[in-house]
Amino acid sequence: MEDIFSGEGALGLFSAETEIGDIRINGGVKVENGRYTVCGSGVNMWFRQDAFHFVWTKASGDISLSADITFVGNGANAHRKACLIIRQSLESNSAYADAALHGDGLAALQYRDEAGSTTHDIHSNISWPTRLRIEKRGAYAVMWVSDAEGNMAPAGGSVRVEIEDEFYVGLAVCSHEADVLETAIFENVELISLDPVETPVLYSTLETVSIASTDREVVKVFKGHIEAPNWTNDGKTLVYNSGGLLYQIPAEGGEPTQIDTGFATRCNNDHGLSPDGHSIVISDQSQETGQSIIYTLPFEGGAPTRITANFPSYWHGWSPDGQTLAYCAQRDGKWGIFTIPVSGGEETRLTTAPGLDDGPDYSPDGKFIYFNSDRTGLMQIWRIAPDGSALEQMTFDDAGNWFAHISPDGNWMVFLTYDKSVKGHPANQDVMLRLMRLGDRNVTVLAKLFGGQGTINVPSWSPDSRNVAFVSYQLLP
Repeated sequence: MEDIFSGEGALGLFSAETEIGDIRINGGVKVENGRYTVCGSGVNMWFRQDAFHFVWTKASGDISLSADITFVGNGANAHRKACLIIRQSLESNSAYADAALHGDGLAALQYRDEAGSTTHDIHSNISWPTRLRIEKRGAYAVMWVSDAEGNMAPAGGSVRVEIEDEFYVGLAVCSHEADVLETAIFENVELISLDPVETPVLYSTLETVSIASTDREVVKVFKGHIEAPNWTNDGKTLVYNSGGLLYQIPAEGGEPTQIDTGFATRCNNDHGLSPDGHSIVISDQSQETGQSIIYTLPFEGGAPTRITANFPSYWHGWSPDGQTLAYCAQRDGKWGIFTIPVSGGEETRLTTAPGLDDGPDYSPDGKFIYFNSDRTGLMQIWRIAPDGSALEQMTFDDAGNWFAHISPDGNWMVFLTYDKSVKGHPANQDVMLRLMRLGDRNVTVLAKLFGGQGTINVPSWSPDSRNVAFVSYQLLP
């Protein structure tokens, strides 16, 4: 990597400054010894239009912009922003991604994924970082923040934004008040081009997304691989798997603790909680020559009780009355949807179509089991009554749709979407979380992310039906 500019000239690393959007009071920049003091007004950088002061230069390819950022004064509005921004154009509705420090200490990766669309963001779980970085690598933007010790680390989550060469990159200040100027200081500014990542490191971000705002909150960033979060009934805890084991973590963030699963040390990403919250169901591959078998155990941990005599069996749904488990299984070389009493016993096969039926999950009223099937070609979402009747197709997309989960209030269905060219549900793909309103079956996008296998395999709605937990992934240096 190398510095793109030497820093010489009246604006240092940058070549020009301008007002973006509807501005009543013009801002400006003063550069002294590599220290950029930027003033800006503007009502907001949000929704479909932006207004701010921009100090910029043109760039192309993969780049990184970093700076130490501090505000001057207390500020008129806690939502004032000082940003490191990558922007397709100087139009007020341009596609962009930025690393934004807010006046209340919030650090967020903000983005508009295409011109004229609305703005979304991912909130970091680190407040008042002294240093921020925005990176553009291919179609993705990633934010880095300084931790308590001053070390830079990924803030969690990445966003896919339609920014093509060439684009604008620089410093931005928005006061969040049309008639107020705010000032921020940017120091130790670095603008560099990025080399291809030859040996990337996998980072996993445990996140939640609001179905109302589509804003994303980082719970925790992990160096390594985690998968498949469940939400506990009280909304206070998330359960996930990593390295064959189960862990729980406070939903607002914190440190995880391991759940004792006894001999079951090869748990895959098909696990969940009973309706009463007292038990956990797991799909473990530590027995029977590595085949997946379904077990239950107390939520506080303990010895697993085997449920399925046959294998492989991959759990996905627990009936609302707590009496029945639904799962995907292969029998006699054919995949299908099965149910079994939670106490064990004889299993019942619900589907017999050629191909793959997978991911069964109950509706909260118990009237349907939703699942994904490739019986018509591309993987689509279907539903069926628990007695095997009333089969109905739910999605009809030119895409691959997987792992449908119905909200506790019965109003929404979240599911994972791959491009139609992708076979199966592999990891490390461009995917979307999408939301269907079951009343009229209208479908919208919750998030575009890098993920797939492990993102949302299991039920992951918050108990109030307002948020969905998921895992995104990043391949970084």
